[in-house]
Amino acid sequence: MLPTLRPGQIIIGRKTRRAQPGDIVIFSHEGKEKLKRIEKLRDNRIYVAGDNPQMSTDSDAFGWLPTSVLRGVVIWPRHKRRVYRTDTTESGYSD
Repeated sequence: MLPTLRPGQIIIGRKTRRAQPGDIVIFSHEGKEKLKRIEKLRDNRIYVAGDNPQMSTDSDAFGWLPTSVLRGVVIWPRHKRRVYRTDTTESGYSD
């Protein structure tokens, strides 16, 4: 999650399965807990992306994930929420 979060950086998360686009979330994938930012949310599925697209393995590689994989939302350190331009017909959200 560079440049937002550094490897080994301590974070605090709030356990929840509710999140929204722009939130950095903790989720389970392939037996590991991972951190990514929700880019899109649709039909109880999330599309996640890293903040460094050139180095990130994210939903561009593994696709949409069910919201059931969510473990929590990062609440500290506070981070600026990135705003994504999305197609409202696909995601249900607008700018």
